[in-house]
Amino acid sequence: MTQRQRILTGDTPTGRLHLGHLVGSLENRVRLQAIHECYFLIANIHAFTTRADQPATIRRDTFEIIRDYLAVGIDPAQATFVVQSEIPAIAELTVLLAMLLPYQRVMRNPTLNHELETKGLAEHYSFGFPLYAVGQCADILAFRGQLVPVGEDQLAHIEMCREVARRFNQTYQREVFPIPEPLVGRVPRLVGTDGKHKMSKSLDNAIFLSDDTATIKAKVGKLYTGRQSIDEPGDPDNALFQYVRTFLPEDAPELAARYARGGIGDGAIKQQVAAAVDRLLAPIRERRRASPDEARLVELLREHTRRANAVADVTLREAKAAMCLGL
Repeated sequence: MTQRQRILTGDTPTGRLHLGHLVGSLENRVRLQAIHECYFLIANIHAFTTRADQPATIRRDTFEIIRDYLAVGIDPAQATFVVQSEIPAIAELTVLLAMLLPYQRVMRNPTLNHELETKGLAEHYSFGFPLYAVGQCADILAFRGQLVPVGEDQLAHIEMCREVARRFNQTYQREVFPIPEPLVGRVPRLVGTDGKHKMSKSLDNAIFLSDDTATIKAKVGKLYTGRQSIDEPGDPDNALFQYVRTFLPEDAPELAARYARGGIGDGAIKQQVAAAVDRLLAPIRERRRASPDEARLVELLREHTRRANAVADVTLREAKAAMCLGL
């Protein structure tokens, strides 16, 4: 990545961001913001696909994510925050791209199906729920993102975005959209404290970036390994050791060897992991406590909205011209 590229990625406002977001994507965003043109999107419209009856909560969660962005070190002077609902071009582009994606192709998206299952939506999801998969393509393509920092679970969405970008360019014989590339973080999929599923607020297995020392210790203590005794040889490929390799990389080989032989308990290792996670999150917590109030955040976001619309509007005009929709 020697050439300056345009980057688009983001989060749906479902609450505060967690440790999985940090190692899966946020670290990459902080690293890339100084050398690339970065747009970080808060997908508040997508949040309505499952919580249309909770508008005030979605608004609150939008500001919570902005506070997390600032706390991890995203600099608003370098990167642009994009509130999805404030970018009309995204909504219009979603409709245009939907004409190029067969319904069954959208419904085969494994990430979409996983969410239907884990959220227990069955046949009760809104019409807008599958449309959000197309909307994610529009999010990226409205800013003509070339690189998309994501967690492993979002790769299926990026592949669909690549497909629709190629189809648009081929169908209308104009290179309007670049073909975006995913960039997975140092931990593609951090398991949650249940030791089984990906870390997620909805599954109540997340360590949040704003958690205090005692909360981190308690949550790490819940990590399930299935081990019954300190003398029993342990599996150094279990969920606990994903945390060891992620947050105690220098100690991981020795701890794994001792664990495999038996003689060191889960509790002792969990204490070391909790301390390492706390050291990582302590400065983030401090910066978060000093984050601006809502009025100042609104002022910041209005300025960023002007920046973002200037880019997205150009993309929409070019897409519509390619489709012979301009007058």
